[in-house]
Amino acid sequence: MAKETPPRWDRRMQQRLARGEAAALGELYDRFAALVHSQAHRVLEDDKAADRVTREVFGYIWENPDAYNPKQGSMRAWVAKLTNSQAVHRLRETEAAALAQGGDGTPEELEQKVRRAAVAARADYIVTSMPAPLRAALELAYFQRRDYRQTAADLGVTEDEARRRLRLGLQLLSTANTRPLEGSSPPGYGRSL
Repeated sequence: MAKETPPRWDRRMQQRLARGEAAALGELYDRFAALVHSQAHRVLEDDKAADRVTREVFGYIWENPDAYNPKQGSMRAWVAKLTNSQAVHRLRETEAAALAQGGDGTPEELEQKVRRAAVAARADYIVTSMPAPLRAALELAYFQRRDYRQTAADLGVTEDEARRRLRLGLQLLSTANTRPLEGSSPPGYGRSL
């Protein structure tokens, strides 16, 4: 289960990056590289492409530390948003180039593939940015196959609270297919990569 990043840590990290502290970038990389790579890989289904997106995301963060606004959400959510946007952009670029070179498929199939990847990326972003109690309940229910009673026991909350967390988490996830990922970045999150 992912540990919730304290907001104070987020603000300090953003300040250190703005001062150009290379050690801050290393610490940020250590904390979020696995998240970035796994989300990019989920969209692109290619290790080398996911590595490239990982480098691009951390390069962007290094060059634009002021694009992060702690008032808009956690650094973890911001990094996830950057990753998902860049991975979907890279997928669209790669698939369009393959299609232009006479690859199999049609422009409609390309858009459908990008749409599916964008929905998956949005779902990842939603889970990454939701509050830790909701994320913990969903992780227990999904990855460990716990029902709401077992989830309540594992989290040390009432059964009603476990049901509430699971219901709210699933409601948030249900929006992944109804709201576009690209072009909908939250205010204050700077320009796209």
